[in-house]
Amino acid sequence: MEAILLAGGLGTRLASRLHGIPKPMAPVAGRPFLEILLSQLHRAGCLRVLLSVGHLHAAIQNHFGVSFHGMRLDYVIEQAPLGTGGAIRTALAKATEDTVLVLNGDTFLQMDYAAMLEFHAAEAASLTIAITQQADIARYGGVVLAGKRIVGFQEKGQTGPGWINAGVYALQRDLQWPKTLAGKFSFETDFLVPELGRLAPAAYPVNGPFLDIGVPEDLDRAQVELAGLAL
Repeated sequence: MEAILLAGGLGTRLASRLHGIPKPMAPVAGRPFLEILLSQLHRAGCLRVLLSVGHLHAAIQNHFGVSFHGMRLDYVIEQAPLGTGGAIRTALAKATEDTVLVLNGDTFLQMDYAAMLEFHAAEAASLTIAITQQADIARYGGVVLAGKRIVGFQEKGQTGPGWINAGVYALQRDLQWPKTLAGKFSFETDFLVPELGRLAPAAYPVNGPFLDIGVPEDLDRAQVELAGLAL
């Protein structure tokens, strides 16, 4: 198992809490949030993680070095912000396995990564998206399903319960990118939405806890909820 972990975000909404460290290094339940994500990957049997880093990346490199519990860590450093899409495309070019997991460095989802990869293979999909249910999708936007496939996305701001994109992907290393994409682009807005018909992404439902530490109130919630989980 090989994974890309997106850890280059600026964390502007958490600036008052970060005190000069990158957002994925925010202390959660007594350790850097990124360590929680790496522990998940290690327990799942991941052998190599490509850490896509940019803002204050030295803090991450100095803390973790080149391995984590025997799991190899390689760094893909953004010289300028690339957006989620540019970061994934750049890191994917350095992957070695045919299928690669992609995780956001500011979200936690308790799930079975190996089971998601098995589902991805069984569906013969070029892209599988982990989805999870939320009582109110307004902050995240929703996904529209037809069987096991995603056929639409609802814009942020629409209220009510539903399924959301949980920010964990399984994708093929030879994923085809439109030539019109710039160096910096959003994976979700600039790639997934316009390419939805071609990609026909599979939807992998997950019932485990989901947390996005991108705003102060959810960072506070993570201190309590993740402290009680076996990670």
